[in-house]
Amino acid sequence: MTRLSIPGAIGALALVAVAVPAGVSFAGTERPPAESRPATTQADSFLGGSPKVPDALAPPPGNALHSVFKARGVQVYGCQNGTWTLIEPAASLTGVTLHPVKKVTALHFRGPSWQSDQDGSLVEGNPEGVLRAPSDHPDSIPQLRITAKTTRGDGVFGQVTYIQRIDTVGGIAPAGPCTGTATTAVPYRAVYRFFAARG
Repeated sequence: MTRLSIPGAIGALALVAVAVPAGVSFAGTERPPAESRPATTQADSFLGGSPKVPDALAPPPGNALHSVFKARGVQVYGCQNGTWTLIEPAASLTGVTLHPVKKVTALHFRGPSWQSDQDGSLVEGNPEGVLRAPSDHPDSIPQLRITAKTTRGDGVFGQVTYIQRIDTVGGIAPAGPCTGTATTAVPYRAVYRFFAARG
């Protein structure tokens, strides 16, 4: 019979709970230090692989990828004239900037807007002229390319020109009619990519 000491179990849990610094390897697995990998490779690693982006959603030449975020939240719908209509998104985002590479977090809400909860910078998208592509996942909201309308601050979102919403899962409006002033929140996940004009 194997005995597990309480201190040993706590130590194992502590290893799971803390973030392992880049460059640390286990069981002979070699990994180059974070500083030696290109920024885009680190962003892909954060996402678990390079995301597939429809060609139709590419930003115009002269715009470079600035930051990449994973989002988890809800699409909030309200009943208007018997039909479910989008009111607003509400999501939390975790990601990385590319130059310099650093972890960042943000909030996504009505506008559509994205705001850093670290430096207060904000970008609001222009709801007109949005480009759409179907999601690769069934029964999911479309993938988008959104043009930035306004920005605020000098932080992560201060210079954003375009936003891509890709790899969408869920979030689609409920099927069928609705009544009264009902609202509902439908869970969704997505990847958001932010672009800025090349310096």
